Amino acid sequence: MYEKYLEQLEEAGKIRNLKERSIRCYKNYVSYFLNDTGKCPEELTCQDVRDFLLAKKDSGLKATTLNLYNSAIHFFYRNVLHILWDDTIVPRMIMERKLPTVLTADEIDRLLDAIGDIKYRAMFATMYSSGMRVSEVIHLHYNDISRTNMQIHVRDTKNRMDRYTILSKRCLDLLTEYWFAKGRPCGILFPNQWTGSYLTPNALEQVMRRAVSEAGLPAKVTPHSLRHSFATHLMEQGIERQYIQALLGHRDPKSTEIYLHVSNKSLLGIQSPFDRKEGAGHE
Repeated sequence: MYEKYLEQLEEAGKIRNLKERSIRCYKNYVSYFLNDTGKCPEELTCQDVRDFLLAKKDSGLKATTLNLYNSAIHFFYRNVLHILWDDTIVPRMIMERKLPTVLTADEIDRLLDAIGDIKYRAMFATMYSSGMRVSEVIHLHYNDISRTNMQIHVRDTKNRMDRYTILSKRCLDLLTEYWFAKGRPCGILFPNQWTGSYLTPNALEQVMRRAVSEAGLPAKVTPHSLRHSFATHLMEQGIERQYIQALLGHRDPKSTEIYLHVSNKSLLGIQSPFDRKEGAGHE
């Protein structure tokens, strides 16, 4: 019923050079919205989107996912249906900013020890030691690893900006062990063993959940916690913020500020003014 409109959505994404996975996500979200409303697309209004998102919110959907729906449907309205979008009727959800989970060095080791498959252990070690996103480590190729410069060339980034990040000796040893154990892959560094193509983020999330449980870590730990731990640990070492920003691949310094929350360790040396020395003047 809606195939024609989804094809137009795909074409609109391609002409704007959106990434394939972005187009795929947009099509999934819009398809769900269209099937839920059951209306002819030309009859849709912003009120339909508002009602849809409110129903999803009442069903327990998180603000992050609701905003993804918002972006996809907004794109569909503007570029396929050419319907005027009203932000007052369909505003984006305000996001709650909670401090992400940061693992200690010991917890990182426990997590890696709980992963039996050398491939996933190498992937998670790379994410922590180099501060990479899940999508970035999934899309690594053998030639992206520079043993000479001890760097990793990160190509498939969120903001389409190539960068280099650091490669630790310990991580290189683990990558080398994996490379020999898995038949020396020379294209995709971490291919799907069945298809030879890229792994999906869901595959890493499943492995992470099992490892977190086995290592006795908080259930809220996710693969992204490794990237955040990398940034936080560098901050605790006194590495300047602009270097951390470059390693993480953030264009906007504000993104790094959100990541680099004040860690507990940073707070230990700060004394409250209420604990001023006795004998000091009280004003």
